[in-house]
Amino acid sequence: MQERTEQAGGWRPLRPPPADRRRQLEASPFSRFAVTHALSLAGDALVTMALAGSLFFSISPSAARGRVALSLILTVAPFGLVAPFLGPFIDRRAGGRRAMVIAIAIARALTCLYMATVINGLLLFPAAFVFLVLSKTHAVTKSALVPTVVESDEELVQANSRLSLIGVAVGFVAAIPGVPILRLFGAEWVVRLAAAVFAVAALAATRIIRARDEARDEKAVHLFGRAPAAEDLEEVRARGIRVAAVGIGGVRAMVGFLTFLIAFGLRRDGAPAWMFGLALAASMGGTLLGAAVAPVLRRSFPEERLLAGCLALMAVGGLAGSQGRSRVAAVAVAAAVGVAASAGKLAFDAIVQRDAPSAVRGRQFARFEAAFQLTWVFGALIPVLIAIPTRLGVALLGIVSGVLCGLYIAGTRPR
Repeated sequence: MQERTEQAGGWRPLRPPPADRRRQLEASPFSRFAVTHALSLAGDALVTMALAGSLFFSISPSAARGRVALSLILTVAPFGLVAPFLGPFIDRRAGGRRAMVIAIAIARALTCLYMATVINGLLLFPAAFVFLVLSKTHAVTKSALVPTVVESDEELVQANSRLSLIGVAVGFVAAIPGVPILRLFGAEWVVRLAAAVFAVAALAATRIIRARDEARDEKAVHLFGRAPAAEDLEEVRARGIRVAAVGIGGVRAMVGFLTFLIAFGLRRDGAPAWMFGLALAASMGGTLLGAAVAPVLRRSFPEERLLAGCLALMAVGGLAGSQGRSRVAAVAVAAAVGVAASAGKLAFDAIVQRDAPSAVRGRQFARFEAAFQLTWVFGALIPVLIAIPTRLGVALLGIVSGVLCGLYIAGTRPR
């Protein structure tokens, strides 16, 4: 009788079958990866916090420009290991990227335990260098792994954006236990807490799964939305990656240039310290805004147009900022460059994740990150070695960005 009533009245159960409920509650591949990445960034934040109160950063820096220049050059050193050696290792076998995330987390946990024993000695320096190399390797592996945990290429910018925003949020969350532990028990216990976090990250990484097979569809996205008819598709993709790398490399050079242009300019003008803090806050706010806006813009524009728009924003911001008061203009341009650099990097990562062959994606990201760090150092060295007025430097930033924008648009046109 109940069966006839259900069929006649069209009654359907309100609850899904148990298997469907389990599927709904099951974490997505991206969320599993995001948890691992968040834990890794939390460990990074704790280590940075611990080093800030240790010998590593308590040494008073020299005001000499030569020492600043040397410290900039040394920032490239970790990429000397990541690019030629660890990049190819990441791509060596299927599933190697997840295994690499697990291995890096374990290695960072062990490094933290060692750092806790030498936190106030000179042996902290090589240990911190090893930790920095592992951090850069995780960043490269993360970028190579993202395409495997999303459903389609259209989600790449959004996925990269979410990971960037997670990194900012995690930095604040890590400070909640980190600051009181640092004050009550010392830097060594903050590092030990970081080791525990990395151990949990290694466990979380074992749950990372693929969302799809990376079978590439036969389409190419271009700045003006049309694919060339006579070119080989693989060559089109490779050329698009190269042109995008030149564009974002220019962005990174401009970021380094502006950072030290403002720092030395404000110091030369006798500006109070809070002015540089205000410029730094504007840059960080712009970075957050760029990460939040990029997925919204991606719904209407392909990654190539997004990157071109970022270069155009830097050009307009630099030229407009050169017409205003130097200090106010520096803060405004720092915010604009923060937006452009953040959104542009997300677009570039998505281009490489979309178009680079899976078998070489890790080494490509490693090579590009090394090149970008070099361009950042090159841009930073210019105002370090040459005293440039702030307004002139901001104008130069706008001009160079405009040239880069034009070259990028020309480079993305189908031949």
